[in-house]
Amino acid sequence: MEILVIDAQGGGIGKQVVSAIKKRYPEQRIMAVGTNSAATSAMLKAGADNAATGENAVIVCSRKADVIIGPIGIVIADALYGEITAAMAVAVGQSSAKRILIPVNHCENFVVGVSEIATGGLIEKAVDEVGKLRSGVC
Repeated sequence: MEILVIDAQGGGIGKQVVSAIKKRYPEQRIMAVGTNSAATSAMLKAGADNAATGENAVIVCSRKADVIIGPIGIVIADALYGEITAAMAVAVGQSSAKRILIPVNHCENFVVGVSEIATGGLIEKAVDEVGKLRSGVC
């Protein structure tokens, strides 16, 4: 299973996702793509096996992924302080991959009805979904 983690800004969420997946499933290979070098570097330091940076990397890697994980902003053009381009959002949205989107309420996008769960709890729920996909439940 090809897992792609996408993040922007400083890569904090992506870093936590990569670290949590590697902790639970150390053998799982993870491709990390940051919208900038800081995000990419953070995910590499957390244990991503491969990494790339930028719009084209998001587009290419989204085509190859079985699972895409990231903050919900990765499917919204101009989200994450403008770091998500329209082409990136389309690539993630049109990918045949399963998407595990972490509902982060900031950057002018709010997901109503989502309980206020700390980021760590959201990351654990994302890793739980990875486990379901690995076992063929979803």
